[in-house]
Amino acid sequence: MRPTTRTGAPTTTETNQTTETSQTTAAPVPRRGAVLAILCAGMFLVLLDVTIVNVALPGIGRALGTGLPGLQGVVDGYAVAIAGLLLGGGALGDRIGHRRMTLIGLGLFGVASLACGSAPGAGPLIAARVVQGAGAALLLPGSLAVITAAYPGRAEQARALGVWAGISSTALPAGPLLGGMLVDSAGWRWIFLLNVPIVAAAIAGVLTIVREPRRERPGGARPPLDRAGMALAPLTLGGLVWTVIAAGHGHRDETVVTAAVTVVAAAAFVWAERRAAAPMVPGGLLRAPAFLGANGIALAMNLVTNGVLFVATLKLQQGEHHSAFSAGVLLLPMAVPLALLAPVSGRLTARFGTRVPLGAGTALAAAGCLSLLRVGAGGSYAALLPVLLAIGIGDGLIVTAVVAAAMRAVPPEHAGLAGGFNNTARQIGTALGVAVYGAVAGSALAPGPFVSGVHALAWVSVVLWLAALALTRIVPSR
Repeated sequence: MRPTTRTGAPTTTETNQTTETSQTTAAPVPRRGAVLAILCAGMFLVLLDVTIVNVALPGIGRALGTGLPGLQGVVDGYAVAIAGLLLGGGALGDRIGHRRMTLIGLGLFGVASLACGSAPGAGPLIAARVVQGAGAALLLPGSLAVITAAYPGRAEQARALGVWAGISSTALPAGPLLGGMLVDSAGWRWIFLLNVPIVAAAIAGVLTIVREPRRERPGGARPPLDRAGMALAPLTLGGLVWTVIAAGHGHRDETVVTAAVTVVAAAAFVWAERRAAAPMVPGGLLRAPAFLGANGIALAMNLVTNGVLFVATLKLQQGEHHSAFSAGVLLLPMAVPLALLAPVSGRLTARFGTRVPLGAGTALAAAGCLSLLRVGAGGSYAALLPVLLAIGIGDGLIVTAVVAAAMRAVPPEHAGLAGGFNNTARQIGTALGVAVYGAVAGSALAPGPFVSGVHALAWVSVVLWLAALALTRIVPSR
């Protein structure tokens, strides 16, 4: 089949040709619902561990005797591992099978969750969170590949991925509530230990029901593994995030060292990718404005959302002395609209194209972030509520449209990589959001500097959302 580069929807003939070319074996129809449910459960856990930990941060800090840099490490260790290893996880899945990678990812995630719940100090907890993120990075592309194989038709695949995204999004409101209940009743360790039995059940379901997608390749050839890229990508990203954290806390020597490591790793990554037989990121994608624009919007969305969430959590618990559960309830205005509007975003994208929901979502979120200028040293929930609502609604409009824009910006043969790259951009945004916003705001226990930092972050947030709004002009409209 001759590759196509247009951005519109493929015809029925092209869809059939793509399906026939890949020769993917779909799961029997009666089993597909169970396959989808099992893999949605795995993705739910991955996203739950992004949000559930936020309300536990003050308790973790008190129990383990760690300050703001350590708490940022607990959040960023997980996000950095996912972002750095996600593309590598997809490449490994192509080589040894996506069902197998899903099982490995679930197993690693479960073992690391047990280690998180048993961690005796901040260092072991951060290390376990990194391993947990590595398991999530193996699980995510494998589960998407299995779902895609089980639902090969364009329309049914879109519906299945809509269900997957909708169920995954419920982790956002569930995280603060469930985390708050567990922290207040059983202690912070149970936010990690709860994963263990769920992971065990998911592994049993995959072994029993999920089949390996079968792809026939000419001569049985497997794509060569880009080992250098898989090693250098997480080193580059990790160095970047830790440089931001170190600079924000005035650690000059550490900043210089990590910045140097980041620059060397990034240069080595570019050099290795140019010479790799099968690079992790084909160079053509990085020269496609529409593809870069879609992923720039995704990165900005997660950066601002998770940065504001991190700062709001510190304000509510450290600054206003709310319990973990109470803070979780107060954060629901951000989480609930996102979960409810994710399917709506899909329908809007199908009817109007990607630019309408993307433009509306970024503009609304930008306007809402101006409310951060009203945050003061005392009780400030009335100032936080508009920004929480605006970001929640804005993200809800953006989330499905931005994935569709990234997928439509590339030829069909790169669709899987496009999905992985988009998820990577979002995880990079998450890691940088916590690092940048945490460094600028500082601890809410020092009200004066914290409020000044939040006011500065209001303008940073508005600028980032407006930049994302500008990028909507170059993404594929259909």
